[in-house]
Amino acid sequence: MSNETFASVWDAIEDTPAEAENMKLRSTLMVALEQHIRAKGWTQAEAARQLGVTQPRVSDLLRGKINLFTLDTLVNMLVAVGLHVEVSVRKAA
Repeated sequence: MSNETFASVWDAIEDTPAEAENMKLRSTLMVALEQHIRAKGWTQAEAARQLGVTQPRVSDLLRGKINLFTLDTLVNMLVAVGLHVEVSVRKAA
């Protein structure tokens, strides 16, 4: 058993740093969408209408099925509900 430590769970489970970064971004966007949906008090059906997707797609989102969502899709969903996405790029630690 290794005592190796990681900055993020994604760093521990993904095969490459690029894959880990992608998952970190996707998870951040998914959490933002979930928080927005819950703050608005939307049902899954209402969230689907607002996001321009199907209710099962919202269910996937709320269940955290991250592998079913690309960064493009998540950005489109955020914009559809009036949210703005900003990206910060800095040198890796």
